[in-house]
Amino acid sequence: MVNKFWFEAKNINCFKGGFRVIKDLNLKIAYSENVILIGPNGSGKSSLIELINRNIYPVITNDSKLKIFDKELINLWELRKRISTVNSDIKNRINPNLNVFDLILSGLYGRYCYIPNKSESDLYKVENIMKTMNVSNLSKKKFFYLSDGEKQISLIARALIKKPDILILDEPIANLDYKSKFFVIDKINELSKLNTKILCVTHNISMITSIYDRVIMIKSGEIMADGYQNKVINSENLNKLYGIDVEVIKNDGFWNINKLSKE
Repeated sequence: MVNKFWFEAKNINCFKGGFRVIKDLNLKIAYSENVILIGPNGSGKSSLIELINRNIYPVITNDSKLKIFDKELINLWELRKRISTVNSDIKNRINPNLNVFDLILSGLYGRYCYIPNKSESDLYKVENIMKTMNVSNLSKKKFFYLSDGEKQISLIARALIKKPDILILDEPIANLDYKSKFFVIDKINELSKLNTKILCVTHNISMITSIYDRVIMIKSGEIMADGYQNKVINSENLNKLYGIDVEVIKNDGFWNINKLSKE
């Protein structure tokens, strides 16, 4: 029988600098679902990404288990082919004079620079992903001159060119202005038509749109709530998650938080 889960964790604990950043994690994520992981800064979201990408390792006991793509020991090269991660650190690695076409193409080679001797196959793949994401107009623009939203989408296109099974988006709208935020959210929503599934990690509730089958709330390294949007997203859970008195409302498909003023 084919395993339907690409990530399986049972009683997993992880430490960084002597501090336990993931506590008794029990979590399964299916190939079939887009998942959004939400929590305040320092909640353990980034540590979970590091665990998935094998940048940190769990403490293994007789009662614990960690499987990625149904393997307890997975080759890192296979992992990099099947999971692509986009985070804010990537922007600092890119030559600002690289144009968007060459940036996206570099993703085929796991590099961040100009690739000479492009094959016809390479060119077709780049043109196809840019057309799919409706960003062909950015092709000749240099990375330096892009808006922050365009930079983010170009990096997502670069991550998708290898056709990974899973795309991890780490705070994809952090530090963006409102126009760029909605540009990026709209483009991510369009990705739901691709075969790649999304694991989005954010502290911003406005990222939670209809494409996400499941919402996981994490606080202090522990899963606090997990389930369908309408079940998990409510004022009580968000009060616990962020430690402030708020009410949550849904408007035109977007969730919004309003801070309650004290009488």
